[in-house]
Amino acid sequence: MKVGVLHYPGLDLQPFEKILRAAGCEYWLHEREAAIDTDRLRNTDLMLTLGGDGTFLHGARHAAPNDVPILGVNLGRLGLLTEVDPKGLKSGLERVKKGDYRTEERTMVTAELATGGRASANVLALNEVMLHRSPSLRIIRFAMSMDGQEIGTIDADGVLVATATGSTAYSLALGGPILEPTLSDLVLVPMNPFALTVRPIVVNGVEVRVKLIGSEGSVAADGRELWTAQDGSVLTVRAYSRRLKVVRFGPPDDFYRVLRDKIGWGTPLVPRPQGVA
Repeated sequence: MKVGVLHYPGLDLQPFEKILRAAGCEYWLHEREAAIDTDRLRNTDLMLTLGGDGTFLHGARHAAPNDVPILGVNLGRLGLLTEVDPKGLKSGLERVKKGDYRTEERTMVTAELATGGRASANVLALNEVMLHRSPSLRIIRFAMSMDGQEIGTIDADGVLVATATGSTAYSLALGGPILEPTLSDLVLVPMNPFALTVRPIVVNGVEVRVKLIGSEGSVAADGRELWTAQDGSVLTVRAYSRRLKVVRFGPPDDFYRVLRDKIGWGTPLVPRPQGVA
């Protein structure tokens, strides 16, 4: 089995290389921020990320276009996207070699910004794409549409377009709903809208457009600042044609266990006193 190992800068790789060799894996190493060899990636059976959710997001952008399954090893704090900790890596690799795992498919999105008739390159994201106010602190106005249907014009600090995977990331902090991660729906989350009636909505569409009106802003994807938007700029977010294949060892309902264990969703804030039925 050929494994591509994507890691964050400065990580001591010797313990992980030892595990890979013991599992009988051929492997190559890639530092997270460096340019990747796509020819080598196409001939890879598994992408392994060593780090937290941020490193997993980097790996996802490489794995999905090349149809390579991805397995995350959590070396960070929260680890919502990763599947195993370092102690479970050896057994995880052995299970992948035996085919003893399931593949969980996740929707990704591409983003493109058009300004004055000129369009940027497409950028791939797993969690979300965001248009927000910057450099000014004033609210911005934007018009939104989905698959050619007008949604509305909103004054706010910005808007976030999240995938189901991203619904437990920045979208959740902004008050968006939690979606089961294998859903193909997108979530539109206005950021601090200047109207009490404007709330997040879930859309079952493949293309969302956001046009900036009379304002300047910035576009970010998965926490990375990408472009500066001007009056009349149009941000287009589309569902990516290929879905990310995430290696999982637990049952599908593990998602709800992770919500309880790592976010505290569904856990009472006040424990029931002993002896009270």
